[in-house]
Amino acid sequence: MKRLRQFAAFWYDFIVGDDWRAALAVVVGLAVTYLVARSGAPAWWILPAAVAVVLPVTVWRVARARQRS
Repeated sequence: MKRLRQFAAFWYDFIVGDDWRAALAVVVGLAVTYLVARSGAPAWWILPAAVAVVLPVTVWRVARARQRS
């Protein structure tokens, strides 16, 4: 059981990391990409656009937090 917890903790830390909001945004982006692709519309652009929005926001949040401390 200990090894299973360690394995789950590793994957949680690897996927979620320091910012659960960024991980959630990636999951939402993947879900939207899937839904758009299922409708038959081109969906290749959704995930890169999501990353282009989420990455600067997360970097800005970290920079702002470090400025305060």
